Amino acid sequence: MAERIVLTDISSAAWEHPADRAALNALRAIPGFDQVVRKVASFFGERGVRQLFLANAVRVGPNQRPKLWAQYQEVLATLDWKEVPELYVTQTPLVNAAAVGFDKPFIVLNSGMMELLNDEERRDILGHELGHIMSGHTTYTTIAIIILTLGLNNLPFLAGIALLPFQLALMEWYRKAEFSADRAGLLTTQDIRVTASTFMKMAGGKELDDTLSVDAFLEQASHYEGQNEFADKVWQVINTAFRTHPFGTVRAAELQRWVASGEYDKILRGDYRRRSDATTPPLSSDIEDAVGYYGEQARGAMDSLNGVFDRARDAFNSAFKGSSGP
Repeated sequence: MAERIVLTDISSAAWEHPADRAALNALRAIPGFDQVVRKVASFFGERGVRQLFLANAVRVGPNQRPKLWAQYQEVLATLDWKEVPELYVTQTPLVNAAAVGFDKPFIVLNSGMMELLNDEERRDILGHELGHIMSGHTTYTTIAIIILTLGLNNLPFLAGIALLPFQLALMEWYRKAEFSADRAGLLTTQDIRVTASTFMKMAGGKELDDTLSVDAFLEQASHYEGQNEFADKVWQVINTAFRTHPFGTVRAAELQRWVASGEYDKILRGDYRRRSDATTPPLSSDIEDAVGYYGEQARGAMDSLNGVFDRARDAFNSAFKGSSGP
């Protein structure tokens, strides 16, 4: 492919999803949120998590998985990020990757992810995880991983805190943070078909003796997003509520919308917010953008609901038209 464009001094605010920071601000507004963050962070700390991977994973470097290390350097250069978070590969068949930690976050790739993806798709994952770090997501994603791994009932030091609202809000923010990181991944590959292929393989495995089609997967994503039956919308909400990650089809459709909006191309042309600007969009701007995003989703759901009511009314009327009365 053509040489990638280096996004000099790019700020994470350039790509962050409009609902990301707004959802995080809503999370922070929940009573007891700061208390949960302090207690989890102080109890587990970063050192213990890092020691686990130092002991039982491979730390990537110039002399350890040098090909992956070279890819990682290219990703850092594309997003113009001078810090080099530690990168580990851990042996597990689970297809996953994460950026974790509180003060000095680092990136972990599961071997299952490495085996599933090709070089370009791995680049997308590295950019995705670096995007989490650049956006400052890792404190909250680390807490989410701890809570989901151990379970709320196994964290007695959180006793007395109303945790269900916190957990639901945390999951909602986590999913929106994934949309932001997906955009960072796309900016490092600069090829939406690579990113869509990554989602497709995570959803359905890699090619064996059959062919996977990115076009067919993107069409599937459009079909999933375009369902207008109220029951379908309800199940979409139910199936997603306690997930940290949106479904692959949803992520692919979300990226297609971002590209179609023109914002992606503007960034590649150099029209983006820079870190040296030292300005963070005001909360009112985040809320306004998020309202627009959620408003579109809500309108789609309400249109579906109105359709259900219309069909119910028509069925009710039809049933009585042929009736001779009580």
